[in-house]
Order: sequence, then structure tokens, then C-alpha cells
Amino acid sequence: MAVFINQLLFTGTRIVAQGSKDQVSLKKIWESPNLFTTCESVCYDAVDHFLFVSCINGNPTDKDGNGFISRLSVTGEITTLSWITGLNAPKGMGIFMRKLYVTDIDRIVEIDIDKAAIIKEYPVKDAKFLNDITIDKEGNVYISDMATGKIHRLFKGVVETWLEDKNISGPNGLFYEEGEILIGTKEGIFSTQIEDKRTWQIIRNTGGIDGLEADGYGNYLISDWMGKIQLVNSNREPILLNNTTDQMINAADIEYVPATKTLYVPTFSDNRVMAYELIYK
Repeated sequence: MAVFINQLLFTGTRIVAQGSKDQVSLKKIWESPNLFTTCESVCYDAVDHFLFVSCINGNPTDKDGNGFISRLSVTGEITTLSWITGLNAPKGMGIFMRKLYVTDIDRIVEIDIDKAAIIKEYPVKDAKFLNDITIDKEGNVYISDMATGKIHRLFKGVVETWLEDKNISGPNGLFYEEGEILIGTKEGIFSTQIEDKRTWQIIRNTGGIDGLEADGYGNYLISDWMGKIQLVNSNREPILLNNTTDQMINAADIEYVPATKTLYVPTFSDNRVMAYELIYK
């Protein structure tokens, strides 16, 4: 499938899009074995060039100790299926200074990557369904709670409620860009300035958003959990790149690596990770 994307113009600090004749498509590269039970998120380790996969291995809200993190090569081979165990329902992940941060229902778990060990746990007061994670350049960790509508922040070792906005419903996917946090919701993408928490909607009509990533060309890649992958920006309707809904293959919290133009999609109840090349022509 090929679709038209737009030329780039700078508007303040944000890159937006205008019309061009360039085309973009997704090409499937590989799929992993179906051993990642209820895999929710993929996170790329840019130092060791491996992928971490969070596996709920049960119900997304059950504190059952069944959850685990796997280690997967960028070519699709499982290197360590049970790399970290004993979690409940691990979902979103982020890396800063060789520490992997993972949401786990109502806590944040900090893992030392080089030691392959959990080193800290941060309970989040009144949390009900912690989901995605993004990390700013200072190492502050931002966490969405879909059930309460709050965005929390792990700041200097302390968890605080960072944002509570009545206009933001069911926040899920998060993405850090210079000076702002992008928030994927049921109504589209919102932007919140880190400095003063000014918040406004930048993209509408996306449908529900699970994963949220930037493509490096002024567009965003979003997944909707049911199976859709879309390319969006503020100047046009979303463009459907892939849809596995009819096959009952989910598209959960995606990861995109601009250097290789590779999109990694955890398929949740399908128990696999699929890799796609994002091709521009």
C-alpha cells in the first residue's frame, strides 16, 4: 500500500506538514515466535541494540506475579524469554542511563539493564491502570493512567501527579519531544508544555491511541490496539498504513527506530512481535 505524505514546514518548535508527492508504506520484515504471552509494549535498547518486550501473561489488572520482560534481537530471535520475572501486568517501558522503567498496574519498576535485576519500586498513589512511559532529556519519567486520566511524573526519585486535565480522557501513549509531552487519547493527540503545563490538542480524528511515536519527518505513528497502524499529522486526515483487526491481531504499544526506519508492533493476545520497515519513496 502506498500513500501520500507531506512536505515539512517549521511552525515554531513543531514540524508540520504540507503537500508533496512523496509516498510511504509499511513492509513486513519478520515476526517473532508466539511466546510473548499478552505482549503489551516494545522498547529499543540503543546501546546493546536489543528489544525489550513486556508480557502481561494474564489479565491486565491482576496482581498475579505472572508478568515478565523478554529480550529480543532486532532480527526477531528471542535471546532471553524470561529476562525479568515476578511482575504483575507490565506495560509501558522507557530507558534512561541504563535503567529500564516499567509500569506495573499501580507502581513503577526500575530495572538495572546491565545487572538484569529490579533495583527499585515506586508506588503511585491512587493509581489504577498505569500504562505508557516516556522520559525527558533530564531523566524525568512521565506515566499515563488510563483509568484516572492523570499523568504522573517520577521526579528526583519521587512520584507526583504532574497533570490532571478534564479535557484529556483515557490518556495512553506518551511521547517526549523537546520541551513537551505528547499524549495519545481517545480523541486524538494533545501537547503539554513541560515548563508551564499549557495543554492543547494538536491532532484530531485519530480514533483511540495506544502507541505513539514520531517518524522524524514531522509525522506520528499511532496504533489503536485493535490492529490499526496510522500515520498522522495536524494538516490532514490519518493515513492507514496497516490493519490486522479482521485477523484479530492487535497492535499495542509500538516502538519506532528512526535510524533504521523500523517499526516494532507487539500483538498482545496474538503473543508475537512484528517488525516493519517504513519505506519512503
